[in-house]
Amino acid sequence: MSRSAEVERKTRETQIRVKLDLDGTGTNEVSTGIPFFDHMLELFSVHGFFDLILKAKGDIEVDYHHTVEDVGIVLGDAITEALADKKGIRRYGHAITPMDDALAKVTIDLSNRPYLAYNLPMAFKPKFADEAKEFFRSIANHAGMNLHINVNYGQNDHHVTEAIFKSFGRALDQAVTLDERITSVHSSKGCI
Repeated sequence: MSRSAEVERKTRETQIRVKLDLDGTGTNEVSTGIPFFDHMLELFSVHGFFDLILKAKGDIEVDYHHTVEDVGIVLGDAITEALADKKGIRRYGHAITPMDDALAKVTIDLSNRPYLAYNLPMAFKPKFADEAKEFFRSIANHAGMNLHINVNYGQNDHHVTEAIFKSFGRALDQAVTLDERITSVHSSKGCI
């Protein structure tokens, strides 16, 4: 059973193509025109063991918002397509990842009930925080994901964001892992 997907999205603002394999090794080719975002998506791929090819062109001369948000939409759609009926997956994932001065916790439920909780320390706001929040909101909405991101502390912008993306990859890997004990979907309702 192949748990992979290819998704494309073209608008007047962006053109995005994603190829995702949930059962990969973490190999990736990422190009969004936003070097820091590329780095974060590479970390997501490596730490989640997802093979990822992601090519995006957007109106980054205006700002990064459209590109980052639309990458989240396409990646969320690819996750949904790759998971198909979600039979056999663990459904839940949780990861706590340190990155020097920062500590991030990500918890996921692939419940088909989208929700994003995004909590950073009150006095701290990384430079990429608004864009990252929109990325995670889009991915949660399009993957039907209940997603909680909590950063206890951190002083360096790069470290905080890196801890979040690494935790996200690790938590998603855990949630999409097949468990031989689960013969249908992991729900007392019989559906997700």
